[in-house]
Amino acid sequence: MKAFKRKKIALIGAGQIGGNLALMAVQKKLGDVVLFDVVEGLPQGKALDIHQATPIDGLSNSITGTNDYKDIAGADLVIITAGKPRKPGMSRDDLLKDNATIMSSVAENVARYAPESNVLIISNPLDAMVFLFSKITGFPTNKVVGMSGILDASRFRTFIAMETGVSVNDIRAFVLGGHGDHMVPLPRFSYVGGIPLPEFPGMTQEKIEAMVERTRNGGGEIVALLKTGSAFYAPAAGAISMAEAILLDQKRVFSAASYCKGEYGYNDIFISLPVILGGNGVEKILEIKLTAEEKAALDHSAVDVENLKNDLKRMNFIK
Repeated sequence: MKAFKRKKIALIGAGQIGGNLALMAVQKKLGDVVLFDVVEGLPQGKALDIHQATPIDGLSNSITGTNDYKDIAGADLVIITAGKPRKPGMSRDDLLKDNATIMSSVAENVARYAPESNVLIISNPLDAMVFLFSKITGFPTNKVVGMSGILDASRFRTFIAMETGVSVNDIRAFVLGGHGDHMVPLPRFSYVGGIPLPEFPGMTQEKIEAMVERTRNGGGEIVALLKTGSAFYAPAAGAISMAEAILLDQKRVFSAASYCKGEYGYNDIFISLPVILGGNGVEKILEIKLTAEEKAALDHSAVDVENLKNDLKRMNFIK
């Protein structure tokens, strides 16, 4: 009889998102957690705090904090949140140089200590950071994915619920493209209780456009309100859903930043598209039929992603 082996999850970055990821991973019993950060005491303190909560909740997962990359060895899944958050007035793209420097170091160490892992990246600017990690490590592209579309869709679902008065549990939404100002919410593929959003009683094009625009600025709206940080609860929740799909081989359909080899006409970029996510990471990119207008919007977003990739080359982060 094969011995049972608990999954190991390594979290790189013990900030707001990383700390919430650690808590959620333990609460959902996804496996044993290693929380890494370069700041001494930060991951150890958060790990100890969470560990002290496990007796109250009747949980037995182990969680440890560390400043040493060697402790991530053997991880089944690595989730990367390391990087600087946005400040008011900053775009995700403004973070490129600083966070590319951080990601370069992270990538080298993950490749050294956890070369067989699946990797989920949350750091911004998302599409560029996923691309950079992939190029530095040379990991199979299906095993590297970015958390973007599930978060953007969750924001879209929230705003649809606010507008319609319907529970978010009965709302489905799809958002494609780069995780930036030109992301592409798709009302035609969004449903309220099975009813296409444009056909929902009382819905107007003006209302849809307002929800689409608020979705595109969903992260920026939170940054402006917080003033000293960026969103962390929703990004952590989105990443945990994707982590479950990978660790439990659930074969779920998400919109996620995935490597393109000709799909939708794109090559050598990571951009959020519909995928089947399972134990092998991105198991398939699903090509859906878009209208000319939807495809044009996605192409526009892809240009932004391509420009970020070219900026990484110009800054000599990649060749």
